[in-house]
Amino acid sequence: MKNKNAYWRANLRLIGICLFIWFLVSFVFAILLVEPLNRFSLGGYKLGFWFSQQGSIYVFVALIFFYSWQMNRIDHQFGVYEEE
Repeated sequence: MKNKNAYWRANLRLIGICLFIWFLVSFVFAILLVEPLNRFSLGGYKLGFWFSQQGSIYVFVALIFFYSWQMNRIDHQFGVYEEE
């Protein structure tokens, strides 16, 4: 039972980190900090606009791959991985 709780805590911690990054990029950068970020540009577009239109999507897709990679590591760490 102790191992199950540790596995679940590791899973919840990873989910929390991913949700925090997603919130930071999609809400804080794309909405709250859009005006200060618009002083800079990326690829010819204002950075605040880029975060709200492109950046949050790219970060979300990257988070999916990051979560999958980290969960595979956690699964191996706790011995619950699937054989390929």
